[in-house]
Amino acid sequence: MVAIAIETEQLSRHFDGLQAVDNLTLQVPAGIIFGLLGPNGAGKTTTIRLLLGLLEPTAGTASVLGFDIRTQAEQVREQVGVLLEHPGLYERLTAYDNLDFYGEIYRMPAIERRARIRQLLEHLGLWERRHERVGNLSKGMKQKLALARALLHRPPLVFLDEPTAGLDAFSAVALREDLVALARQEGVTVFLTTHNLAEAEKVCDRVGVIHRGRLVAEGRPDEIRTQVRRPRLEVTGRGFTSEVIAALERLPQVEKVARSEGGLTINLKGQSNNADLVHLLVNRGAQIEEVRKVSASLEEAFVTLLKEQEP
Repeated sequence: MVAIAIETEQLSRHFDGLQAVDNLTLQVPAGIIFGLLGPNGAGKTTTIRLLLGLLEPTAGTASVLGFDIRTQAEQVREQVGVLLEHPGLYERLTAYDNLDFYGEIYRMPAIERRARIRQLLEHLGLWERRHERVGNLSKGMKQKLALARALLHRPPLVFLDEPTAGLDAFSAVALREDLVALARQEGVTVFLTTHNLAEAEKVCDRVGVIHRGRLVAEGRPDEIRTQVRRPRLEVTGRGFTSEVIAALERLPQVEKVARSEGGLTINLKGQSNNADLVHLLVNRGAQIEEVRKVSASLEEAFVTLLKEQEP
């Protein structure tokens, strides 16, 4: 049986008539990277604050690592690592002294603390900068240091709220790679929020799409893509007569066939054996140059889902 790191049931939060989180029911298995996706104002940050016990739910229940967020919020916060919108670093202290300070707060023994700080800073490429004041570091380096702070006490679960927001493309890629490597290496569950769909597609094992506080889809990125827009084939070549198109449309796995520049676009009803389609085309005299299977990106699926929620 798969362990569950986070579980919510009809979790809700109102702010003066605004439904920030609306009946959120969700399970996050342990050991995965889960992304909560949504536009600004969708309820992502409010969800994290509810799960950390920093906000009281208006209705519903939730547990984090088996702890009830209403009655055991302190235990939740002791067990998890957190990186919210502010990195939580002291800019006048050095990178090393920041982590050492937090290690003392977590009551880590001195020997373990020193070894863990070195391990994280070396992994994140910051060991040579450990004696520099944080105020002199770049934003990307600060964000890496904040990630090290969140992971310092080896928490089984880490909450990251828009971890790459405001970073340049190079820094965002570097932080993303470091995050994935550390999560896999240490077996930590990661719950992150983002509106960067390309990032989520590369990083997350499962995602949930939230819009106006309501969960509108949840699953693996490929499941979300297929759920919203079916795969299609792009076929280039010659000899695609009306008779050929009519024969294709009679196949049970084909939803629609349309002419495109240089060939055909074949919309499929689901996953199918492309060999059957190619065999039919060849037997009907078509000259095929290339067959390419195209799936919707997570970004396309995301936009479609949000449009479907509009009145």
